[in-house]
Amino acid sequence: MKQQYQKHSRYHHNRMIRICAAVSVSAAIFLAGCSKPGRQEAQQEQETDLAGETAADTKERAAVKLTVWGAKEDTQLMEQLIESFQAKYADEADVQITYGVQGESGCKDALFGGLEEGADVFAFADDQLHALAAAGALDPIENADVIRTEHLETAVEAASVGNTMYAYPLTADNGYFLYYNKEFFTEEDVASLERMLEIAADNGKYVAMDWSSAWYVYAFFGNTGMEVGLNEDGITNYCTWNQKDGSIRGVDVAQSMLEIAKSPGFSNRTDAEFLQGVQDGSVIAGVSGVWNAVAIEDTWKEQMGAAKLPSFACAGQQVQMASFSGCKLIGVNAYSDNPKWAARLAEWITNEQNQSLRFDLRGQGPSNKQAAASDKVQGSPAIAALLAQAEYSHLQRVGGKFWEPVETFAQNMAQGNATGVDLQKQLDEMAEKVAAR
Repeated sequence: MKQQYQKHSRYHHNRMIRICAAVSVSAAIFLAGCSKPGRQEAQQEQETDLAGETAADTKERAAVKLTVWGAKEDTQLMEQLIESFQAKYADEADVQITYGVQGESGCKDALFGGLEEGADVFAFADDQLHALAAAGALDPIENADVIRTEHLETAVEAASVGNTMYAYPLTADNGYFLYYNKEFFTEEDVASLERMLEIAADNGKYVAMDWSSAWYVYAFFGNTGMEVGLNEDGITNYCTWNQKDGSIRGVDVAQSMLEIAKSPGFSNRTDAEFLQGVQDGSVIAGVSGVWNAVAIEDTWKEQMGAAKLPSFACAGQQVQMASFSGCKLIGVNAYSDNPKWAARLAEWITNEQNQSLRFDLRGQGPSNKQAAASDKVQGSPAIAALLAQAEYSHLQRVGGKFWEPVETFAQNMAQGNATGVDLQKQLDEMAEKVAAR
């Protein structure tokens, strides 16, 4: 999914008689070691309660209240998982769980608005992990050795800072690839973006891509030799997308984007608009992820095709389009009043059975090894396309200042350089802002 993290808020907490220093992501002041008064006592009380519930002389079940945050699209699925969790532990506790809609991409900012008021359990995109862990929002997972053996290596890496695991892997499919309608394209056609645009134009249709999101725009720069990424501080970026020498320069990519944008077969539209175009018949191919697989298959039926991203013409050569990759994770709030039960719920949401259910209902690729190895997952066209694109994908690791400058630049390219500003100057300004401290 698109991760845009452009705002960093200052979080203050005052609990009991101790005050932890303010957390400010933008200033890179992270105090992961702030003490959390009351947490140890809460854990001890819960351990006593959990142990006590197994005793024959238990007088009554423990009362547990939890709040879970997740995507709007996951509401129906999460309701099923919550009900099954409550049923599994019905003899041990009266677990009351409230589900709140909070998109994964904005989870970090919502939590930094007040950790103690935040959800006990929450879904978030993996590129937020470093900031959440450094801010003390997540504690290391107690049974990490077990979790590591159950999930794919890339997902475990995405859920870890160094060798310490801070979250539970949920999916291993947060990337993008090409969907296409087989009625219009052959497998040979979809190897070239220019050929696809030609076919779309000839049929009065569109190939869609979202240039309002820097997440997708990375596709044009990722395999050119130019680079963007995090500095050692884990917050600021480096960016060479304005490179003036080499076989491919920044202006070469910009010029290619202008050529694509002016094609009558191209449409710059958001992910939601792409899906709408698929459903109304105006869009016959586009760049998106597995979250749209079910809806697209419902529309195109047996004509649905999926493949790695095509190549595009740049500086007299064909360049394979790149992609960002990543995972969705489930976190447990370090300030939860019910940490043991919150961890239980996080494990329940991410276990093999429920990741398989997530694939069935939402088409999302499992991070659990056994679920990912199942015939139904391996036979999914969308998952197969994601795996084919994996060779040209890179784990998303960029700071918050990456998003807005890239989006401003790309939107102007989509409009045919409406500002009229020299391309090199635009690239220099973009790179400077991306790398700003």
